[in-house]
Amino acid sequence: MHMSRTYVVTGSASGVGACVAGLLRERGDRVVGVDLRDAEVQADLSTDEGRERAVEEVLAATDGTVDAVVACAGISAPVPTTVAVNFFGVTRFLTGLLHALERSEAPRVAVVSSMATLQPVSEAIVDACLADDEDEALRVAATLAEQGPQVGYLAYPSSKRALSRWVRRECVTAAWAGRGIPLNAVAPGTVLTPMTTQLLSTPESVAMVDAAVPMPLNGHQSPESVASLLLWLTDAANTHVTGQTIYDDGGADAVLRGDDVWTGTVPSPAG
Repeated sequence: MHMSRTYVVTGSASGVGACVAGLLRERGDRVVGVDLRDAEVQADLSTDEGRERAVEEVLAATDGTVDAVVACAGISAPVPTTVAVNFFGVTRFLTGLLHALERSEAPRVAVVSSMATLQPVSEAIVDACLADDEDEALRVAATLAEQGPQVGYLAYPSSKRALSRWVRRECVTAAWAGRGIPLNAVAPGTVLTPMTTQLLSTPESVAMVDAAVPMPLNGHQSPESVASLLLWLTDAANTHVTGQTIYDDGGADAVLRGDDVWTGTVPSPAG
C-alpha cells in the first residue's frame, strides 16, 4: 500500500512538471505545484522576491513539512533569465525549503538538468553560479545575448552544467546528507513538450536536433519517461542514490562521451 507523501513540483503547469504532478496525484500523493500560472503557488522563480514568495506560500500550504521536491521549472531562451530560472530559481528555492524537508521522515529532492550539460558552456557563467553570484552570472549572460541568439544560447547549457555540479557538490554536505536528504538530477535528451514543439517543427530542424542529441534508443522521449525516474529518485525507497546526474536520454550521453566518464577516476590510495 502506498503511503501518501507531500510533494512540491516546480514547473507543474506544463511539460515534465505537469506529468510528474499528474502521476503523483494518480497514486494518491499530495502535490503543491509551483509555476507562473495554473498552479497552487503562482510565483516567478527568476527573481529573489518570487523565490521567497514561493517558499512562503509552499510552507503555508504544507504546514511546514515537505516530503519531496521535484524541480522541473526551466527555460531555454538565449537570455539571462534562463540562468536566473534554471540555476538560482532551483538552488535558492530548494535551500529555502531545507527545514521543511528536514521535518519529513524520508525527505528527497530531484531536479531536472539536461544532456545540454555536455555541450559547450560559458565557464564564466558556471563559475559565477557555483559562487552563488547571481549578478555576475546575469551580467555575463547579458553580454553573450548581445552577440546574438547562437552565442546567447550558452546561457542554457551553462545553467544546466552549473546545476548538475551544484547537485554533486552539495549532496554530501551537512545541509543535505547530514539531514538525510538524497539530492539528484535527471538529464533528459529531446523531450516532446511544448518547449520543443517549434524546435521539431520541420525536417531540417529535427535533423539539426538529432545531430546534436543523438538518441539511438527509442528516439525522442515522452515526458513520462523522465517523470517516472524522478518519481523513483524522490520515493522513500531511494535511500542511497545521491549526487548523480542520470542521463535519461536514449543513449545521447553514451554516444557523445563514450568512455570519457572514466577519465577522472579516483587515484589509488598510497601504499
